[in-house]
Amino acid sequence: MKTPGGSNASMAEHSGGLARTLRRGAVMSGAGLIITQAVAILQTLVLARLLTPTEVGIFAAGTVLTVLLMDFAGGALTQALIQRQHDVEDAADTVFWVTLGTGLLASVVALVTAPLMGHLFDNALVTLVAAATSGTMLMHAATSVPDALMQRRFQFSRRLIVDPAVAISFAAVSISLATLGFGVWSLVFGYYASLAVWIVASWWLAKWRPGGGRVSYGLWREMAVFAFPLLLEVVVARVRDAVELVLIGHRLNESALGNYRYGRRIAMFPGIAVVQICSYVLFPAFSRISDDPVRFKSAFLRALGWIWLAAVPTAALMVALGEPLTVLLLGEPWRGAGVALAAMAGFGLGEAMNSVSSESMKGAGRADRINWMILAGVLTGLPLLVLLLPLGLAGVGMAISASAIIVGITGLGLARSVVGVSISEIAARMAPPLLASIVAFAVIAPLERFAVHADRLPVLQGIGMICLEGALFALVYLAVLRVLAPSIFAEGVRAARRVLDRIPGVRTSSGANQTPNP
Repeated sequence: MKTPGGSNASMAEHSGGLARTLRRGAVMSGAGLIITQAVAILQTLVLARLLTPTEVGIFAAGTVLTVLLMDFAGGALTQALIQRQHDVEDAADTVFWVTLGTGLLASVVALVTAPLMGHLFDNALVTLVAAATSGTMLMHAATSVPDALMQRRFQFSRRLIVDPAVAISFAAVSISLATLGFGVWSLVFGYYASLAVWIVASWWLAKWRPGGGRVSYGLWREMAVFAFPLLLEVVVARVRDAVELVLIGHRLNESALGNYRYGRRIAMFPGIAVVQICSYVLFPAFSRISDDPVRFKSAFLRALGWIWLAAVPTAALMVALGEPLTVLLLGEPWRGAGVALAAMAGFGLGEAMNSVSSESMKGAGRADRINWMILAGVLTGLPLLVLLLPLGLAGVGMAISASAIIVGITGLGLARSVVGVSISEIAARMAPPLLASIVAFAVIAPLERFAVHADRLPVLQGIGMICLEGALFALVYLAVLRVLAPSIFAEGVRAARRVLDRIPGVRTSSGANQTPNP
């Protein structure tokens, strides 16, 4: 019997083309991510000029519970569906009806408890927003199985179509309504519009309908054993996020909450890129090669090296230039977002380590080890936040960064024995980019702080100076990396050439992909 997720993946595996499939997937996921992130950045810039930090803060407060329950409703059962090797049709039907039921239950809970959210933040508008967005969880649950099946069969076109369509629909609706003066409600309507587009696009692409299999309680129990640690990880993270928002709203104010939301949003752009590409490409790949120790170890080190190569300089740039760039792009009322952005730069470093580690453990069927990462997050996240909250948004950002890095290091330690990799092998991949970024930061940060002051310049001139500082940072980073790790530098150059060779009309010295004469 043909399973919903078997054909494409099996062909790649049997032909020995899994590596080519993954490279193509990474490129397609990256292309879709570039479009999505570009839309998200544009939307953030425009809405920051149309809405106040307080309005954004009210939306963040009103959706605290829906965001928390949404992951519970979507569940980690979809991860078990991706990892499953048999009875896929029955598993798909089982997961679909379970997630739809939990989505309905979560929506009812959110609606009933909406007044509690208004009481927590002492704002009646928060109650209305919480009640109005309660239905989003049922809509989100409807996308879970189609998305999981597309990921399982390496259907990378999803990243090129669904994600950009969702981002564009939210941006178009929210910006249009904000321009008309709808305030916080522009975000609510944009939220619903994006979910509607998500449902239509994912079901259209997946070409799957319920009823092809049968719902099985035994299958649900079997998948729930695999999914429980993953669900626990998500729930703990969302509870921590919710408590963070409540603490910031209580101890500071709604304007600070809005600044925090936008600062965190910008800080998470690199982390989101890491998570989306890793989860969509690495998890199904690791699931298929985990029984081959040599390939598994090699793939783990390559993935960690490539992600770390980009994550470390990005974090250093955020610390050095995050605040002035935010002020230039969003305006002076959003300076707090820039402070939070710079302080949260460590989040991306933690996500880089966390993503590769957790995806490798899930792929090897050792998801239970993720519980220790969850424990590390619980023991560090909220205690650090309470300790550093008196420092304002900078303290909040530092707490998030420190906790993410601790969780990431814990994940690497746990993944070592699963993958069979040594500390020295991990250090050989991670140390050179880290040292090169520190040197580049030591050049750029004093230059901006004591000489340039880009945020005091006219907008275009200031952005131009930021770009020049970023270019100087890149030159220093690459020069130091070439000295410290020539092999890593050369590998990066070869990869860049391969990417350029795929662009029509571009030919590098590798000689690949020459365009024919007309």
